[in-house]
Amino acid sequence: MENNRLLVHGRVQGVGFRAAAKQMAEQIGVTGWVKNQPDGTVLIEAEADADQLKQFIEQINQGPTPFSHVEALDVTTNDEIQGYRKFKVVH
Repeated sequence: MENNRLLVHGRVQGVGFRAAAKQMAEQIGVTGWVKNQPDGTVLIEAEADADQLKQFIEQINQGPTPFSHVEALDVTTNDEIQGYRKFKVVH
């Protein structure tokens, strides 16, 4: 089990990004959360096995909706596992 924090830059707010990220996470088996940041970025905390996280990060980097455009993706690894049970959109 690994925990990664993703900071997504680009056209990622107001384009269904969070809902699409939640749907992708649920399909892949990733738990955690996604939320909009005041600076226009989207912050994601994701937990899963390494292969699942890799797949999730690749799909996020591609932009999960037709209207989103990811310009940069910052990924950091957290040592502490939170043990999330599901993936949710945080408002």
